[in-house]
Amino acid sequence: MAKYIEFLKKAFSGDEVDYTKITIRSAVLLLAVPMMLEMAMESVFALVDLYFVGHLKESGYAIQSVGLTESVLSVMYSIAIGMSMAATALVARRIGEKNPEQASRSAAQVLLVSFIITAILSLFGVIYAEEILILMGSKPEAAAYGKDFTRIMMGSSVIIMLLFLINGIFRGAGNAAIAMKSLWIANIVNIILCPVLIKGFGPVPAMGLTGAALATTIGRSVGVIYQLYHLLVADTQIRIAVSYFTPDFRQIKSIVKIATPGIFQFVIASCSWIFLAQLVATTGGENASAGYQTALRLMMFFMLPAWGLSNAASTLVGQNMGANEMLRAEQSVMKTVKYNVIFMLAVSLIFFLLGDFLVGFFTQETEIKDVAKNALHIMSVGFIFYGIGMVLINAFNGAGDTWTPTWVNFFGFWLFQIPLAYFLSKHFGMGPKGVFISIPAAEMLITIVAFILFKKGKWKTVKV
Repeated sequence: MAKYIEFLKKAFSGDEVDYTKITIRSAVLLLAVPMMLEMAMESVFALVDLYFVGHLKESGYAIQSVGLTESVLSVMYSIAIGMSMAATALVARRIGEKNPEQASRSAAQVLLVSFIITAILSLFGVIYAEEILILMGSKPEAAAYGKDFTRIMMGSSVIIMLLFLINGIFRGAGNAAIAMKSLWIANIVNIILCPVLIKGFGPVPAMGLTGAALATTIGRSVGVIYQLYHLLVADTQIRIAVSYFTPDFRQIKSIVKIATPGIFQFVIASCSWIFLAQLVATTGGENASAGYQTALRLMMFFMLPAWGLSNAASTLVGQNMGANEMLRAEQSVMKTVKYNVIFMLAVSLIFFLLGDFLVGFFTQETEIKDVAKNALHIMSVGFIFYGIGMVLINAFNGAGDTWTPTWVNFFGFWLFQIPLAYFLSKHFGMGPKGVFISIPAAEMLITIVAFILFKKGKWKTVKV
C-alpha cells in the first residue's frame, strides 16, 4: 500500500522525470494519473453548470442552451486542442532532444498564434449569440432566454484556449501535475460561484443562466492565472521569457504545418457533433434535445479521463521519438491502449447498470430522462472501440503526423456518421434513436482504420 501511495505522490508532485529512461509502465501511469484527473476536471465545468441550471424554473430551455452552446464552443475547443496538439508535439520532441530552451521558444510562438486566431473568432460569437442558438435548432423563445449565457461563454473563448493550450505545453514537457492542478483550481472556483451567482446570495442578485456563464468564466480565468505563473515566473523546465514572443516566422510555419490539420481534425469531429445535436433537436423536439445534451455531458465526464489517459501516448511518442527510441514509442502506445480498454469497459458497465441514477441526478422530467437513458445505453456499446481509437489518434498527433487522423475523422464522421444518422433518423423514421446508433457505429469504423494505419508505421518518419 505504501508503494502505491508513494507512486501517487510522485505523479502529483510535478517533479521532472526522464520518461525515455524509466519503465514504460511507470512512464504511462505517471503521466496518465494526473492527465486523467485533469480531463475529468474539464468535464466537471459542464456538469456543474448542467446540475444547477437543471433546477431552474425553465430547466428545458436552460439545459438546451447550455448543451447547444457547448456544442458550438466545441469548434473553439477544436482550435484550442489543435494548437495544443502542435505545442505538445513540438515541446515533447525538443524535451526528448534535451533542449528545454527551444521547447520554451516553441511554446511562446504557439501561444502568440493561438491568441490572435481565437480573439477574432470569439468576437463573432459575442455579436451573433442568439442567431447561433437558432441555427442550432433552438426555438426563438429558447434562444432569447439563453443568448446572454452563449454570449459570455463565446466571449471567454480566449480563456478557454489558454487553459487548453498551456496545459498542452506542460503535458509535452511531461509535467502533467501542473496541468491537473490548474483545472482543479478552476473547478473549485466554479463550484463555489455557481450557486452564488445562479441563485443569489446576500447582496449578490440571482442571475440564473447568466450566472452559470460568469462562474465558469471566472473559474477558468483563475486557472489560467495559475498556469501563467508557472509558465512565466516559476522555476520549471518550460520557462518563457517575454522576448520569446517576438514572431519567429520559421517556427510559426512549423506550428501551422502541424496545427492546421490538427484543428481540422477536431473541427471535423465537432461539426459532426453539432450536426447530430441539430438533428436530435429537429426530429425529437425540446425534450429530446435536453435528454441528448444530458447524456452527452455524462458521457464526456467519463470520456475525458480516458482522453487524458490517451494523452500519455502523445507525450511518450513525442519524447521517445526525440530520443530516437522508435520501438519504445510504439510499445508505449500499446501499453496505453491496454489501460484505456480496461477503463472504458468499466465505464460501459456503469452506464448500463447506473444510467437511470446518473440521469436522475440532473433532471426529474420523465421525457428528458427516458431520452438520456436510451442515448447512454446505445452510445456505450462502442466505448471500448472509442478507448482504443483515441489512444491511436493521440499517438499520431504526438508524432506530429496530424494529417492521418484528420483524414480518418473526415471519412469516419462526415462520410459515414452524418449520412447514417440522417438516414436512420429521417428516412427510416427512427428519430433521435437513429442519431444515437450512428455514434458507436462511426467510432468502431474509425478505430479499425486507425489501427491499420498505425501498424503501417508511416508516423515514425515525421520530422517536427
